Amino acid sequence: MFYNEPIFFEKNRVFRVYKGGKLFSDFFSDNSEDGNYPEEWVVSAVHALNEGSTDEYEGISKIKGTDLYLSDALKEYKTELIGDREDIGILTKILDSAIRLPVQAHPDKAFSREHFNSGYGKEESWIILATRPDARIFYGFKKGVTLEQFEKAIEESETSTTAMEDLLESFPVKTGDVIYIPAKMVHAIGAGCLLLEVQEPTDFTIQPERWCGDYRLSDNEMYLGLDKKTSLECFDMEKTFPAPLTPVTVSESDGVKYESVIDERMTTSFSVKTVTLSGGEFALDKGATIYVVTQGSGEITADGYKKDIKKGDYFFMPVAAKDKFTVKGNLKLVECYR
Repeated sequence: MFYNEPIFFEKNRVFRVYKGGKLFSDFFSDNSEDGNYPEEWVVSAVHALNEGSTDEYEGISKIKGTDLYLSDALKEYKTELIGDREDIGILTKILDSAIRLPVQAHPDKAFSREHFNSGYGKEESWIILATRPDARIFYGFKKGVTLEQFEKAIEESETSTTAMEDLLESFPVKTGDVIYIPAKMVHAIGAGCLLLEVQEPTDFTIQPERWCGDYRLSDNEMYLGLDKKTSLECFDMEKTFPAPLTPVTVSESDGVKYESVIDERMTTSFSVKTVTLSGGEFALDKGATIYVVTQGSGEITADGYKKDIKKGDYFFMPVAAKDKFTVKGNLKLVECYR
């Protein structure tokens, strides 16, 4: 059965109202251009919230070589895929922003339970994979910014494209930078960032800025069906976090460097580690785990199994298959799990 080995997926580009995607062409070795499919949802069992969409599988990954979507596979083969846990517990994306995204924040678990009937909020983290010129991110309110100033900027965003971003700190980013975004912290991805995002498994975003590039957001797209006052409780005016972060080396020997990028120092919602192979071999011994190849090439091997992998490939390691496979070569893997 498919769950007895690493699981690969069909391409899963997701519609968004912002433009991007051109940097996919190098990362995925395809002919991508900027458009309204700037996100690849990786090993996703999460439904994308796109206004007006009636596609029940929008955002959900389809297992390569089958007609099976991951959400359905998790119901039918839950034990083999994820053991006794409730779900995968994370959502991983690769996205490329050609424009600055709207100023936004995400709910914490308590807010999601109260208003969205979900046990998950949307803490998230980013690893910058590539950039266009002048790439930067907006990250936290400037010191002293008040809720009243923020509300005034929301009104001004009807006609101004800078009223909101003027209230935020920002800094340039480069390939390899790691950023953690706590729930309720204001932020915005700037133009020119190709990044790997690991987050809690929801699509909950409060974005009270009226325009996303040349697209006018509806009130529902801004506030997710909540009233404005309630939705603004998602913004903690004081919330901040150091950035960029420095990975911590877990182990290094025999051509394998294993580093912790996101862990309990920041959150217990998910973990992100990197594996850098320079001729070494790494055991795929974690079940219910997502792997993304961000550099180089190599192969996955086991008794009677061999599969070449390269930058842009990603796969899921089922519980039923852990401890049987190894990766070797000259490459970098990002390991994502709950």
